[in-house]
Amino acid sequence: MATATAPTPADDVNWPRVTREVADDLAADALARDRAGGPPSDEAARLREAGLPALLTPPAAKGPGGADWRAACAAVKEIAAADGSIGELLAHHYVLAWSGRFLGSGAAAARFERRVTRGRWLLGGGIDLPGTEGEAEGEGDGSDGTGPGLTLVPRGGGAYVLNGRRRFDAGVTVADRLVVGARCGGTGDLLVVLADPAHPGVGVEPAADRVGQRLSGGGTVGFDGVPIGAADVLGTVPRDDHAVAPFTALAPLALRLLRVHVALGVAEGALAEARDVSRAAQAARPPAADGADPYLLLAYGELATAAHTAAAVVEGATDALARGLRAGAALDVEGHADIAVLVAAAEAVTSRSALHITTRVLELTDSAGFDRFWRNARVLTAHTSPARRLRDIGDHYLNGTLPRLAPL
Repeated sequence: MATATAPTPADDVNWPRVTREVADDLAADALARDRAGGPPSDEAARLREAGLPALLTPPAAKGPGGADWRAACAAVKEIAAADGSIGELLAHHYVLAWSGRFLGSGAAAARFERRVTRGRWLLGGGIDLPGTEGEAEGEGDGSDGTGPGLTLVPRGGGAYVLNGRRRFDAGVTVADRLVVGARCGGTGDLLVVLADPAHPGVGVEPAADRVGQRLSGGGTVGFDGVPIGAADVLGTVPRDDHAVAPFTALAPLALRLLRVHVALGVAEGALAEARDVSRAAQAARPPAADGADPYLLLAYGELATAAHTAAAVVEGATDALARGLRAGAALDVEGHADIAVLVAAAEAVTSRSALHITTRVLELTDSAGFDRFWRNARVLTAHTSPARRLRDIGDHYLNGTLPRLAPL
């Protein structure tokens, strides 16, 4: 395994170069790791060594950080092109790393981000906003998919005890800390808290026999009497979805858009590998053989156009989200709705393109391993119905209806 160079000091970080090194490292053994399965412990170590988990957090005195959301999206897509599972793991981490900003006070967010940076933590978990429960895979108690499944018992001084069980899509089998939403038994408030998975009261069951995204670190987590200190409470989620601030409501949109970048990366990675196989096949032909098959050229032209089209739509949504995040508390409801529509459009277009591209490369190549791209794309898009997204976009365009929230 090649080790990516850890970026220090922070002012000299070249995130595109660092990301490219990690992606090349992951691509070298992606097929073997996908077949082996298991928790992505080695892959998580590669991310930590390169400093990528700290990309979005403020730079420490001697460490990386300080990049913006466009850089985070680019990093996720590049990693996903090499390994979709690790791209998804990193995507979830980046959104959870901003939990303090989305849901808490500025001071609490700064303290949390300093802890993430200094500890070089990789985060796993998930949070529900009001009105979003049960909308996506991984929500619920790990069995029937309903309710948050986690409860907090107050024990004085702002501390709690965490109990319950819940399923999560990514990161929990290798996380240094878990960011979760849990209902307070005393007040009924939904609090966002930080839990240490090394505590003996935390049990993680890796997701078994997944069709795709096998190395994303998903699984079911049980909490039995896990202490949560006052400093580990990151924020409170409003009970009513109408009370959720537009900036807070960007949290699920950020995750959805990062998952779009994962799917686009998977599609682009599949297309690039298929192109290499086809070029090698052409080079192996006898000198007297005819030129390139015109139908093969047509197929690659179609697939490249599909990838370019999706990338253009995703780029527009990424720019809009970045502007919304910069606006902070000044973001209004209409601004949030505009971003939500663009994210929905990116999901609809990319979902179709990723499935089409990864299916067609299976037909164009006769090489082992290309099925992993299709399997990963299928899992990533299984709960993103293009018809539903297009309906939401149409309702907003025609009637001015605000798009619904979605889980974080």
